[in-house]
Amino acid sequence: MEKFKELGLSKEVLSVIAEAKFEAPSEIQEKILPHALAGKDVVGESATGSGKTLAFALPIIENIVPNENLQVLILTPTRELAEQISKVVKQFSKNKKLNVLAVYGGVDIERQIRMLRHADVVVGTPGRILDHLNRRTINFTNVRILVLDEVDRMFDMGFSNDVEKILYYCPKERQTMMFSATISADVDYLIKKYTKNPVRIAAESRVDPSKLKQIYYDVPSNQKFSLFVHLLKQDKEALVMVFCNTRGTVDFVSQNLERIGIKAQAIHGGLTQNNRARVLEDFKRNDVKVLICTDVAGRGLDIKGVSHVYNYNIPRVSNDYIHRIGRTARAGADGKVINLISSDDYLTFGDVMNDESLKKSIKEEKLPEFARVDIIPAMRKNSRFSGGRSGDRDRRSSPGFGRGRSFSRPERRDYAPKRSSSESSGSPRPYHRSENSSSYHSRESSVSSERREYAPRREGSSNRSPRTYSNRPSPNRSRNGPSSSSRSYSRPRR
Repeated sequence: MEKFKELGLSKEVLSVIAEAKFEAPSEIQEKILPHALAGKDVVGESATGSGKTLAFALPIIENIVPNENLQVLILTPTRELAEQISKVVKQFSKNKKLNVLAVYGGVDIERQIRMLRHADVVVGTPGRILDHLNRRTINFTNVRILVLDEVDRMFDMGFSNDVEKILYYCPKERQTMMFSATISADVDYLIKKYTKNPVRIAAESRVDPSKLKQIYYDVPSNQKFSLFVHLLKQDKEALVMVFCNTRGTVDFVSQNLERIGIKAQAIHGGLTQNNRARVLEDFKRNDVKVLICTDVAGRGLDIKGVSHVYNYNIPRVSNDYIHRIGRTARAGADGKVINLISSDDYLTFGDVMNDESLKKSIKEEKLPEFARVDIIPAMRKNSRFSGGRSGDRDRRSSPGFGRGRSFSRPERRDYAPKRSSSESSGSPRPYHRSENSSSYHSRESSVSSERREYAPRREGSSNRSPRTYSNRPSPNRSRNGPSSSSRSYSRPRR
């Protein structure tokens, strides 16, 4: 506690820190707090588990006074991280009674609009914040502090344009703090454009490499799940996070584990926000020992006690590997990372092994003997599009029903022009596999399937439309065939 006192924090904040039983600040907290408390722009380069949330939360709490005007905006890449940060700010500002609001998609926007009128601090995802800007339901006039957390992750998720639009509407006279695990060229451009003489600080993760054991198994693809089940049964009391690259794989793994009696929960971006929050709470309370997830849970989330991390798929970006393994071996605890490598993972795992700091610590393990487990295809459930009466599903999914989007598979159409009878009587058209597609299509179709524009009419020509092979009907042609000037079905004027 003495080091926190030396940083010049108020008694109201120090009392909450004492209640949380924090004895000393982390490396990044100790380096950033003096500059952030002084109102300077700060750029923190820190990996998962460095304690950066408090590094920007404490200066916010110290430097603003609640007045029911939006004074602080914090941008995060995911809903879960927005909820987590808002809880931390609420916890440590309880003596100052700041009004903190988490803003993200997937929940009632009308309720958010009502609560935004009285918020002092808003923690939100770029998409929903931009939505409120377009609706003019959020006011940046009084924003004094702007925080961008996990900037590199926001860029990876395609939020770069949204972030710049939001920054454009923020007041120029403000304090800006940015945090990123890596400083890419895009992130560096953002820093130079939107900060003023920032103090740059780098800090190490709180993950202890000496406590972390990393291994990998080279296993055939059709035996990966069976090996995974065998390894899970060896450590029944372990708190396990399993990372997959796609939602489909997450559903496949979780549903097959449930089928054989292993209690597991899935979390990915396809679930509703309520379901995602419930799954995380169950896992944090240890009601569920196995959490199957995409990289939505790989960044920033504070989940204590994780002993094992499985990479069922190796991440496509090698930096995500570091964030995944940062879920375990935290605060001096032991941790284990198990990578399941099959032919689909060789390329991405090669990128991971090219990192000298990781190559030395990841060891290959010999495949144990294990029983084969039967598997079934995954059925998507609890998605944001699910719900409603089962009797309406066929009706809702049919094309043209209601005003919403249709998620049914479009009818397959052949865009190639018809061949003459002489051609059709010959040998069948040769097929080849396209380099950029997994489907087969003919050589003739690949040439003639380009969109063709309607030819302009020449003076003195008939009103008949030129023949076209476009799938889109022309303005003067019905879907049943081309119309002509001599044959009209329009109702005559009275």
